[in-house]
Amino acid sequence: MTQSQTNDGAGAGAVTTVEAVPPQPQPQPQSQQQSNEMVLHTGSLSFSSHMSREDEEMTRSALSAFRAKEDEIEKRRMEVRERIQAQLGRVEQETKRLSTIREELESMADPMRKEVSVVRKKIDSVNKELKPLGSTVQKKEREYKEALDSFNEKNREKVQLITKLMEMEQLVGESEKLRMIKLEELSKSIETV
Repeated sequence: MTQSQTNDGAGAGAVTTVEAVPPQPQPQPQSQQQSNEMVLHTGSLSFSSHMSREDEEMTRSALSAFRAKEDEIEKRRMEVRERIQAQLGRVEQETKRLSTIREELESMADPMRKEVSVVRKKIDSVNKELKPLGSTVQKKEREYKEALDSFNEKNREKVQLITKLMEMEQLVGESEKLRMIKLEELSKSIETV
């Protein structure tokens, strides 16, 4: 469909519409049809190569933008790292300074403090040595008490035995006296015979 304007006096600026008839396809010979298909294929090839060039350019620009961002991130990271290192250096210096100040304060607080600390350490050391010795003493005391009890028991038994022996000696003495008397009596009776 086509539109045309007429410039005559009666219909100035009027638009007339004319129906255009599409051309009818005419049968083409085989060789011409193949060449048309070839043109169509080559056209699509040139279009795809044109598109791939555009894709490559887009890819290149995206990669360069990505690289730029990565470089910027790396640069910022290095800046932050340098700032952190500087801050750590300052913190280390401040720590050393505070340690020195603390040592000075401790030495100013009490001149005898170090000596007291040394004596306390010695006391702790002696206490550690005393603990096993104390247990040894308790063990020896128990052994001594047991030995003393045993000694006293044996001593009592000895006293009892000595008392018994003395009683027996007295009995033996009396028995000897009786035997002597009997022997004398026998001796006299023999003499009289």
